[in-house]
Amino acid sequence: MVDSHLIDGTAIAAQLRAGLKTEVAHWLATKGLVPKLVVVIVGEDPASQVYVRNKAEQSKAIGMESETIKLPVETTESDLLALVAKLNADSQVNGILVQLPLPAHMSSLKVIDAIDPDKDVDGFHVINAGKLSVGLDGIVPCTPLGSMILLEEAFKPFNDSFSGKHAVIVGRSNIVGKPMAQLLLAKDCTVTIAHSKTKGLAALCQSADILVAAVGRPRFIKGEWVKDGAYIIDVGINRITDGETTKLVGDVDFDAAKAHARAITPVPKGVGPMTIACLLKNTLTAFCRQHGLSMDKAA
Repeated sequence: MVDSHLIDGTAIAAQLRAGLKTEVAHWLATKGLVPKLVVVIVGEDPASQVYVRNKAEQSKAIGMESETIKLPVETTESDLLALVAKLNADSQVNGILVQLPLPAHMSSLKVIDAIDPDKDVDGFHVINAGKLSVGLDGIVPCTPLGSMILLEEAFKPFNDSFSGKHAVIVGRSNIVGKPMAQLLLAKDCTVTIAHSKTKGLAALCQSADILVAAVGRPRFIKGEWVKDGAYIIDVGINRITDGETTKLVGDVDFDAAKAHARAITPVPKGVGPMTIACLLKNTLTAFCRQHGLSMDKAA
């Protein structure tokens, strides 16, 4: 049993945004240029509305331009694709994000594929996925990027590193699991991708120095599945009813797992804040690449 260190995603995201704000101000002062993010939302999904509003508020708070385009649910796929093409061609737009999920009559893959990969700040385009897989500079999906930053911060108090660690990722999505595996491989980890149907999953998790839970099941990872001294990144955001109240919990049984973990992200206030902060980071990355500028110039 070990005393776990809480990985404070809210505080780390605030530090990241502060650095980005300094860089945005630098490019405005020296080049007269400001990064612009356009978020497109189709329909009235309540959770999506909240996410989009948070993205707009945080981008404006660090000095970026932000535009939200709201389309009715009956918008046709061809009309959405035409809008994406228009945004691709607009040199003033540096980042494009189409909020998912889309209505059932639209193909998310087709819409994502239509976004200019250089403006794909979600990092979901197949070209960005391919670049990540072969070690080229593309745009990395926000949640895995944020998770890597959280791990780097978690290592600092222990003077630890990625090299040689066994990382187990429970979840195989294109948005989190697969890109997370590529990022960890690039850091010299030995990586295993598992999922809810993996045989012997408990024993596999017990072998993990780094355990990333992204399976979308509340408290799926039990405390006894956690190796003493492991680092845990809990990507899950699940709403459960506890008596008369509804609360958010992760994919990890937090109270049981923290007794074993060296460091662990809470839910909420763990990975969630980092996802939006890394969206802003990706927008600045896209802006700099489009204008031939060097990132971290103002640091």
